[in-house]
Amino acid sequence: MLHPEQSGCALHEPFALQVLGEEMAPEFPDRCIVVIEPTPQCIDGAYVFAEVEGVRWFRQYRRDAAGERLVALNPRYPEIRLDGLEWAVLGVIIQRNIRRQVKHYDYSLATDLTGQ
Repeated sequence: MLHPEQSGCALHEPFALQVLGEEMAPEFPDRCIVVIEPTPQCIDGAYVFAEVEGVRWFRQYRRDAAGERLVALNPRYPEIRLDGLEWAVLGVIIQRNIRRQVKHYDYSLATDLTGQ
């Protein structure tokens, strides 16, 4: 995982993590690899690596009339409501790799960027 005390160029470079668990299945199954672009901004619907009250999460960011929240794709896991909590986006998922089958995620065309 990315440590906040890191500094220098590496802090701004994409990095890879392995998904552990089924919270983001079926899009991101257990043991797949995701590549994260460090950024404090995201859009509604983006897959994010975020820190909420000191705990790091991989979830989908949702923002609508009901407020801001982090949502697991697997409905067995509860959403994390962000209203009133200390939280920050650490990065957005830009790529997924499942047994060498790569899928890219591009948020560059969106204009509704938000962030903490």
